[in-house]
Amino acid sequence: MAESMNEAVCNDKLKIEVVYALPERQEVISLQLPSGSTVQQAVEQSGLLTRYPEIDLTLTNKLGIFAKLVKPDMLLRDRDRIEIYRPLIADPKEVRKRRAAEGKAMKKGGGNDSSAA
Repeated sequence: MAESMNEAVCNDKLKIEVVYALPERQEVISLQLPSGSTVQQAVEQSGLLTRYPEIDLTLTNKLGIFAKLVKPDMLLRDRDRIEIYRPLIADPKEVRKRRAAEGKAMKKGGGNDSSAA
């Protein structure tokens, strides 16, 4: 009977990870939160907001669970992994366009000119 009581108490708690990846390392904080907790509450409980004041959930940083964007008020499920995303330095579409344009320029004027010999 005591075992089932402990299981019930454990079932009311969610095991959550909050992750913030920096260029040189990754911070992973494991938490146990009450059932019904939100993504925002987990991030606040993790202490990452005070440790990294550059995190701004209203303007620059987005949140996700297992690489899917989520809103801060989303309810958590057991074993969710919350990810705090840093803002992109460059737009990937623009980078691809620039590389493609550079490649075309190389093909037009690049290479060895065999007629010069």
